[in-house]
Amino acid sequence: MKMNRSSVWMMLICVSLVLLFGFSKFVISSEEKGTHRHNSVVRMKLGGISDSKNDWNGGAEIDDIALFAVQEHNKRENAVLALARVLKATEQVVAGKLYHLTLEVIEAGEKKIYEAKVWVKPWMNFKQLQEFKNVVPSFTISDLGLKPDGDGLDWISVSTNHPEVQEAAKHAVKWIQQKSNSLFPYKLIDIIIARTKVIEDRVKFELLLKLERRNKQEKFMVTVMKNENGKFH
Repeated sequence: MKMNRSSVWMMLICVSLVLLFGFSKFVISSEEKGTHRHNSVVRMKLGGISDSKNDWNGGAEIDDIALFAVQEHNKRENAVLALARVLKATEQVVAGKLYHLTLEVIEAGEKKIYEAKVWVKPWMNFKQLQEFKNVVPSFTISDLGLKPDGDGLDWISVSTNHPEVQEAAKHAVKWIQQKSNSLFPYKLIDIIIARTKVIEDRVKFELLLKLERRNKQEKFMVTVMKNENGKFH
């Protein structure tokens, strides 16, 4: 009888240990899963670059960020650039947002194009200029589309995603490739700026393109014409 009682006690102890071990393993597993979920939030992957969700064409927030970029550049370089307008704005999700801006600024009386990157964390009231560089050395009056009588611009800014702009850019890349006489092809990376105006029976496109060849990126300012028959030249 004593032997049977001992066996029962041993069996109860073994069962308790098994249950305790199983519960502990479940708790640890749950904690690891919870930690994994937490890390997936903290270690957020960098997002791709996309058009800014803010209304950059006259949007106050983008204008403020652009003005900050110009002013910060002036402080660092002891320069006197003045912001004319925002030509393009895209954004990238980081720890906050990284804004990629294409700006038209006035420098020594001439209008020039600059690219800027500004890191923003709104909840911390934090802004930091990451990059500010000249894209096109300068524009002449004719490049800007100013009329001889000084009445203003007759160029119209258009979306770089517009099908007509995309076709004009492809034509320009082919033309640049033919002129280069290189075996290595150019690849269109981005259309930075797109403007257009009508001249009699033709449409004139002015594009600032970012191209890549053999892992080297270059920028080209090109003009493309489209006649009434729909052909580019």
